[in-house]
Amino acid sequence: MSKVVLKAEDLDGYLSAADKEYLFRMDRIYETVMKTFSRLSSGLQAERRDAEDTLIALYNEMGSLMQEICREAPHIHVYSFLTPQESHPEASRLIAKLRDVRTGNQEFVYYIQRAYEMLFKLAWGGTPGVNKNYLIAKTPVTVPVQNYAVHKITNIDDKIENTVMCVMLRGALLPSMIMSKEIEEYSSHAYVTPFALFRIRRDDTKKEINMEYILDLDRSYFSLEALDGKDLVFADPMNATGGSLVTVVKYLLDAGVKPRSILFFNAIAALKGALRVVRALDHCEVYTLWMDPVLNDQAYIMPGLGDAGDRINGRDAESNPRNIIQLIADYGDNIARLYRAQLKEIEDTVLNTGK
Repeated sequence: MSKVVLKAEDLDGYLSAADKEYLFRMDRIYETVMKTFSRLSSGLQAERRDAEDTLIALYNEMGSLMQEICREAPHIHVYSFLTPQESHPEASRLIAKLRDVRTGNQEFVYYIQRAYEMLFKLAWGGTPGVNKNYLIAKTPVTVPVQNYAVHKITNIDDKIENTVMCVMLRGALLPSMIMSKEIEEYSSHAYVTPFALFRIRRDDTKKEINMEYILDLDRSYFSLEALDGKDLVFADPMNATGGSLVTVVKYLLDAGVKPRSILFFNAIAALKGALRVVRALDHCEVYTLWMDPVLNDQAYIMPGLGDAGDRINGRDAESNPRNIIQLIADYGDNIARLYRAQLKEIEDTVLNTGK
């Protein structure tokens, strides 16, 4: 079986001394945050109010520190750090809904769709001084004649019509379809991205400090030639450690692929994961709706939102995990109709690679 393995210590080797100092400072602050959590369940109203005030102050401190770090890492783009102040509550409410344990599957998918619409606009929607395209839409109104409407849109064809969606399977499947759909809708030619599918997993029997990332080439579906010279777009709802992305991209680079650009889109990214990605990969741009401060010993984001793959797709039976076609089938008719062009590209990719 053909596999590529990357180790956590290799990832940490890309971090600078300044990065490690920032991460150490963040860990110390979050230790105080966790001590405050237990006080929130106190039966005493005064103690709960004091704990809430403390927690707000600590989160503001961590937010300021993350902004300071990101100013020194210009390839990391955080929505709430870059957009106008009046846009921040929308992102904050959306992330709060994604985090909430009461948010069920269908509602979770709805908010993931909204997150990627916002991320698309963060990356491509605010380009100043560009030309305009015109779309002519046929409407249902036919009396007294067939009606049409003309709409002016920003011309970003040169930025999006060279893209390939690179899917790090399972939790990243639906977000990748959403991003591809956004590209199709903003393209004046209705460009549907090709897809490349990678079976990448981390060894969850290990801890964050000795984690391994395993790329299974025998269960991946892609063409190296089709990736060369392209803008490679990865959409994963969470970036905890950065290990999966770095493993895939380093493999492609070693295999001779020379992408025009690499873009990584996350609903939530851990500070450490974002730093690892931009330090390890030249010319990679990270776009995240929200940044979380730390990882726990098991390499999960804190405060995080749980397993995004499970919350999007439902949990697999441990002895019988679903393959890509089974996942697509489980999305149901609504998703199938909305993303029919993307599903066709994915099915063609799986069926035409000879595996």
